[in-house]
Amino acid sequence: MAEDKSGEEFSFGRSTVNMGRNGLPKIETGKKTTSSSSSEVQEVCYDDSSAPVKAQTLEELHSLQKKKSAPSTPIRASGSPRLFPISEEDLHKQKLESISASLASLTRETGPKVVKGDPNTARKSESQKTPTHHTHRSHHFDYSSPPTIAVSDSSLKFTHVLYNLSPAELYEQAIKSEKGSFITSTGALATLSGAKTGRAPRDKRVVKDDTTQNELWWGKGSPNIEMDEQTFLVNRERAVDYLNSLDKVFVNDQFLNWDPQNRIKVRIVSARAYHSLFMHNMCIRPTEEELEDFGTPDFTIYNAGQFPCNRYTHYMTSSTSIDLNLARREMVILGTQYAGEMKKGLFGVMHYLMPQRQILSLHSGCNMGKDGDVALFFGLSGTGKTTLSTDHNRYLIGDDEHCWSDNGVSNIEGGCYAKCIDLSKEKEPDIWNAIKFGTVVENVVFDEHTREVDYSDKSVTENTRAAYPIEYIPNAKIPCVGPHPKNVILLACDAFGVLPPVSKLSLAQTMYHFISGYTALVAGTEEGVKEPRATFSACFGAAFIMLHPTRYATMLAEKMQKHGATGWLVNTGWSGGRYGSGSRIKLAYTRKIIDAIHSGALLEANYTKTDVFGLEIPTEIEGVPSEILDPINTWSDKQAYKDSLLHLGGLFKNNFEVFLNYKVGKDSNLTEEIVAAGPNF
Repeated sequence: MAEDKSGEEFSFGRSTVNMGRNGLPKIETGKKTTSSSSSEVQEVCYDDSSAPVKAQTLEELHSLQKKKSAPSTPIRASGSPRLFPISEEDLHKQKLESISASLASLTRETGPKVVKGDPNTARKSESQKTPTHHTHRSHHFDYSSPPTIAVSDSSLKFTHVLYNLSPAELYEQAIKSEKGSFITSTGALATLSGAKTGRAPRDKRVVKDDTTQNELWWGKGSPNIEMDEQTFLVNRERAVDYLNSLDKVFVNDQFLNWDPQNRIKVRIVSARAYHSLFMHNMCIRPTEEELEDFGTPDFTIYNAGQFPCNRYTHYMTSSTSIDLNLARREMVILGTQYAGEMKKGLFGVMHYLMPQRQILSLHSGCNMGKDGDVALFFGLSGTGKTTLSTDHNRYLIGDDEHCWSDNGVSNIEGGCYAKCIDLSKEKEPDIWNAIKFGTVVENVVFDEHTREVDYSDKSVTENTRAAYPIEYIPNAKIPCVGPHPKNVILLACDAFGVLPPVSKLSLAQTMYHFISGYTALVAGTEEGVKEPRATFSACFGAAFIMLHPTRYATMLAEKMQKHGATGWLVNTGWSGGRYGSGSRIKLAYTRKIIDAIHSGALLEANYTKTDVFGLEIPTEIEGVPSEILDPINTWSDKQAYKDSLLHLGGLFKNNFEVFLNYKVGKDSNLTEEIVAAGPNF
């Protein structure tokens, strides 16, 4: 073998090897080709024309895979550009200072030393780096001086903050660290909420202070169970100490309310990736620009649900406690990992904050027609609220929580929290198709090999749920806002078979039935229910309201009157007899009724009035048999109908007695008018 030093060419028989510019061999076949300029060009079968990767370690190589992520919610950024740009380092410092302040103990001078990033990744990365004088300081960004009093081991450690992670990052965290986390066949993240698979309303507490004592609804019928400030602070300290003891915590900074003028900044601090992904889906996801200007949150949740409360603490009745302090704008969760506590806790906060701005908060579905006509749907479980508010001919503004302001209607949330029990593609195609990558499914049962979910299996709980971003629904309106509602639809599943399929309501009747929040449970819906049983939930969401129901009802009537909305009572329950003897009103007929409400055709119909409830019912609706519109026509035993009607009327009267001690306005005229709008016999 001969060496030509000038050309660095090595000969192997007919083939030669030239050293390329990066020291890698060019293998040449020795074949000659002639170019148009008659110069000879050798054919190359291996070429090193691309530069090698500029990485010295595997960690550096992996870092080249990453780029800045885009926001996941198509929300328009609000506000003008910052007049005085701030450096990325200062932004990072401000964010860490804010998070440290949120996690501050009440018995120490400063918050914990926090650093952004996964501790496991950080340790691995640090171990592969060449130590330098600045390594520790550059990774552990410590901006504060050490605490001067009450020093403990917790002050000697760093708390790693996993801040506003993407769904993909949260999947990785959940699957690595949280037992019971799996990816289903459709790409959703299946998780377990632990021993609690539903809300614990008896363990929810609200701080009663000088302000809330007079503003909130307390006493019989109220969901608000009192606690004092000192007990809240004890539980807050327990939650914060638990979170600070962990190697890592998840922090979400997000918004509530799609109305940019009235949105609320919320921060959720949690110990589980499942909780972080759940709230990522359920709240409104900010853009990068909005995160830069996020600043101090308006409300903070401390979710230490894996850790119990101290049962010897005053006001505690179990190891679970969900505590709300409206003065501090904080919520503490201990002893339950059910994610719905966060969603509904924030809903309660909105029920308190929004009315202070003369904005009505509503537990309702909401959709909008192609011509801009908006309808609100109220209804308890089993009334068909989700089914009827989901209409492929209309845009979905939201499925559960809304605000009605002077600007119109807006969704509070950035996602949907749908029931999954007995879910099928045929009955609920939109929900079925939304359960894909990014969606959290709680407490479902799936095949251990195929990971296909069996939605009919109640082995863990009947309250299986899916949480997904609202843009997973094809006809969702983004941003989730609309003009003032044209129709307010109150849904009831009347198992006594005496309410008409549809009734047009006066304002007073709308207030009465809104405050009542009626539906009926039937056998099979709850354990031990054998006969129809009336259930009432004030404002169709008594568990979440903070003020007296009449306050919300008065605001609803005022807005309906101002903007010309019409109230409707729609019965999706039984006809021709009570449950067990009659039959349920066909869904096709109910859809025809809803269509006639949307189109305005029902406003032009002729009406008659019923006995006892004094409801106005139409004499005919296109596509609906006229004989079913007046329920007495469908009963063969007329006396049995009258008995059942009087029985239901009595149940309404008994339920409403708890609201009679609240005076609306300066005198009792409006209160008397609301009561008179109920059953009269």
